[in-house]
Amino acid sequence: MARPPLALTPFRGLRYTDLDVGRALDSGELDAAVLLAPPYDVPGPEEARDLLRSDPHNAAHLTVPYQLDPRGRGDGAGRTSPAVYEGAATRLRAWIDQGILARDPEPALYVYEQTTAAGVRQRGLIGTLALPPASSPAHGPVRPHEEVDHGPVLDRLRLTVSTGAHLEPVFLLYPGGGGAATRAAEDAERLGRALVDTSTADRTRHRLWALTDPAVHAEIAADLAPRTALIADGHHRYAAYQEMRASGCAPGCDHGLAYLVDSDTHPPDLGAIHRVVPGLDTAAAVEAARSAARVEELTGASLPDAERALAGAGRPALLLADPLGRFHLVRDVDAAQAAEAAPSRSRTYRELPTAVLEHVLLPLWGYAEHRTRKVHDDPAKAVAAAREAHGTAVIVPPLRVEQVYAVADRGELTPRKSTSFGPKPRTGLVMRLLP
Repeated sequence: MARPPLALTPFRGLRYTDLDVGRALDSGELDAAVLLAPPYDVPGPEEARDLLRSDPHNAAHLTVPYQLDPRGRGDGAGRTSPAVYEGAATRLRAWIDQGILARDPEPALYVYEQTTAAGVRQRGLIGTLALPPASSPAHGPVRPHEEVDHGPVLDRLRLTVSTGAHLEPVFLLYPGGGGAATRAAEDAERLGRALVDTSTADRTRHRLWALTDPAVHAEIAADLAPRTALIADGHHRYAAYQEMRASGCAPGCDHGLAYLVDSDTHPPDLGAIHRVVPGLDTAAAVEAARSAARVEELTGASLPDAERALAGAGRPALLLADPLGRFHLVRDVDAAQAAEAAPSRSRTYRELPTAVLEHVLLPLWGYAEHRTRKVHDDPAKAVAAAREAHGTAVIVPPLRVEQVYAVADRGELTPRKSTSFGPKPRTGLVMRLLP
């Protein structure tokens, strides 16, 4: 059977209007930044609450509705009450009825640009992504690289079904080689003034244009058709798209919302996702780790010192940090023990630091991976979170892009939350109502 094409199609985006929502700048213009949010799984509980407090119409009110409900995820089994999803749906409909959100008048592919405080610029296209037939999702043009957990997939599926909307895009990378899709994105200024031009608290500038020319859409379609894409961020959302497609539960569910970036033109920034193991005594963790690896105490080391030691330790290696900020370097993991712990996996997979953590260290400590807390990119936040949880922080080095591709090329998947590709698209710039 022939592989379906990689297809990103125009749609009528659902966007914030120019009504008086958000905080006004000194110029009197709307500051759209207070309406935007990171992807739903990036902020921790306190950061999510800060987003919800920042503005009554911040997109997080839609994407993390359990933070608004006193029951949260607390039914005793980590499941969110259906009423929480219904609340998000009611909120979305109210915002549309009030004119806070409105669909654009004509279908568009949206050019989205992010420029970080460090001057890194990333541009890509937001559109609706054609999903492979439910009978053969593995033969589609989009490749995952990371395992998913059923709980988050079910969470995103329930939210999508309840709201009848795709609220945030999956982030895809593809080797575009500067083709027509890339040229259309890079030439966005010719479209005139951006629909959105704002900067978020992390000093990243966000600009959005609408590309509405059908002739350009056709050129982009022809350019993308033979290509494949890798999921950089949003594996659970993509899996939820696939489940919706398989169930046929809504019109339009044969497409998802995606942000597609040419990695040849804009190489991604690949960060790490650190772990916090609540209640794990670091001294006991160190002694247990010695049975499978070499463990070195970094006496008197600051966090930057420890990070430099980790960077120079070779692969795989990890840092353990106790609540007082004392560090131990775990390196030279016994290859035979790693092979015994993950016998069906390749050596390439077993040498991933997250694989060592999941298959070797966590079982030694008597913890399952799903019991760990995740902290994106910032090791200082992980150490602080370990202090609050009276546990141990595991500082994970970022994977190299070639490692990710090497695992995906073998048809394997990295452990959950192994990668933090960036810059990640902000939620709230453009959303999609299902037909």
